[in-house]
Amino acid sequence: MPISSPLKVRSLLSAYAAKRLTPTEAVASALARIAEIDRPEVWILRVPAADVEARAHALEALYEEQGSAVFERMPLFGVPFAVKDNIDVAGLPTTAACEPFSYTPDTSAFAVQRLIDAGAILIGKTNLDQFATGLVGTRSPYGAVRNTEYPERVSGGSSSGSAVAVAAGCVAFSLGTDTAGSGRVPAGFNGLVGLKPSLGLVSKRGVVPACRSLDTISVFAHDVDDAWRVFNEIACFDPLDGYSRKVPGLGLLRSAPRIGVPDHLEFYGDAAANQAFSAALDTLSTHLHLAPTPIDFQPLKQVSALLYDGPWVAERRAALGSFFETHHEAVHPVVATVIGKADRYSAADAFNGQYALADLKRHAEQLFETIDILIVPTTPTHPLIADVQANPVELNSQLGYYTNFVNLLDLCALAVPCRRRQDGLPAGVTLIAPSGADRRLAELGARIQALFVTEARSASEASATTVTEKKTAPAANAIAPLPFQEQTIALAVVGAHLRGQPLNWQLQEAGARFVMATQTAADYTLYALANTQPPKPGLVRVTDQQGAPIAVEVWEMPLRSFGKFVADVPAPLGIGSVQLANGLTVKGFICEPSAVNDSSGAADITSFGGWLAYLDSLNVN
Repeated sequence: MPISSPLKVRSLLSAYAAKRLTPTEAVASALARIAEIDRPEVWILRVPAADVEARAHALEALYEEQGSAVFERMPLFGVPFAVKDNIDVAGLPTTAACEPFSYTPDTSAFAVQRLIDAGAILIGKTNLDQFATGLVGTRSPYGAVRNTEYPERVSGGSSSGSAVAVAAGCVAFSLGTDTAGSGRVPAGFNGLVGLKPSLGLVSKRGVVPACRSLDTISVFAHDVDDAWRVFNEIACFDPLDGYSRKVPGLGLLRSAPRIGVPDHLEFYGDAAANQAFSAALDTLSTHLHLAPTPIDFQPLKQVSALLYDGPWVAERRAALGSFFETHHEAVHPVVATVIGKADRYSAADAFNGQYALADLKRHAEQLFETIDILIVPTTPTHPLIADVQANPVELNSQLGYYTNFVNLLDLCALAVPCRRRQDGLPAGVTLIAPSGADRRLAELGARIQALFVTEARSASEASATTVTEKKTAPAANAIAPLPFQEQTIALAVVGAHLRGQPLNWQLQEAGARFVMATQTAADYTLYALANTQPPKPGLVRVTDQQGAPIAVEVWEMPLRSFGKFVADVPAPLGIGSVQLANGLTVKGFICEPSAVNDSSGAADITSFGGWLAYLDSLNVN
């Protein structure tokens, strides 16, 4: 079956499940696309076609053997992907865009191995600004990576090849790295989603460091849903990585997030970029009812200055060890100039930089007490390759205006494409929030992307779903919490907390994850309580002869959120123990007997078998 470009994770998985496509056909399409676009500068190394095809055949054999169960074991079954060539793949050279630096690892990076175990198919390793030092994609001996649609312009860096490989339809997703914006700037320049996780959520074991304390692996994909699927597989604590962390995930917000924007916007004279960002904010305000509040951006600029005009540049020098001296001629001249600035700084400067950063972090903490999410342009301008080559340091620095401070402040970020500029170039916004708010960004990012996708359709294509209608869709349902890496508790809900019901937001706010729909044991009765708002049922345990199985949903909740959730449960309801039909006992909603006695006004609705069935009966004409 021919595949229409671009490749997408969700569409590939759907096609495999429906047996409309095989992994062999998918990789054949990917390889054909690579040949068609003829962009050798995108790749530093390609996996031999025979090996790619053998991997696809092996996956097909597993599908024949295991049936649809293979998709549960391998959530990225048969999905072609690429990795930036500062990330290890067992048996393949890692160059970091410097051939004399090259080595061949015996094991893959932790994140890469998780993707392979999840069924993804590696196509190759991509070009980058050498040693991940740059935001332009031009600082590589393997060639400047040209923008996907506008080859005279930069593709963004340092994860240039990873972004273009996705945008050009060669793979469905790719891994980059992000220290100063390398997972966001290339996304903005190529019309992609760029997911920059909270530091520590993704192991960087097996990654050539730029600034090891600040680096993170990032994800490029065509939409937020695809990026989140990939992120779900690689966000896993790695005890062998000293910087890996079990970051507590923040739940979703009940109401529209409080949005901040910089009080002074810088576009370096690029009127088209300025107009595109203003138009995007207008659209978000009109259709998503977001009301941006200006915030003092000056302290964030001060943080940015620490990265390249402060002692953190010495961390880049430390990452290269003696290689910087023994193979200086192999280092790209601009990269050598940037890293060479490390000689200006002393150990005392490093400590003084840490002190300055600690004070600036207090400002960021106070800032995010007044807003939930900061929205900035992903990039302030989009330069030509020729201009960057003529003025490499200054123009590169401009591209980091809205990105450089993020990792130093331990924030997470998500770049999302929006309406294009008036000159046709891609444009987008980046959402920024405190560590652990990755899901909040993904939920809002999915809404923003859906909004602009709908806006871009012709009137006839969009007639069934207007922009205003689109915004009301519960995008959070698709953005499930990351796999828990903390103690959790199972909770059975029976009424207003069920999916689609008015109090389900309390579970979302607590960071809970839906587990399953099931029933209680056969010794429960259900009542429609009187005088409750919103309407609620009461679950009461009785004897086997009196009760019946009652439909419930089981949710998994972080234990740290459970206390507040219980404290918010109003009388006559409470949280006790509920026995399920499978014999397991979990925490769940129970009801005081006085609320369902003969004088309470409560109605026995046990015969309906559940709250939703009862509500449906009320709507029958």
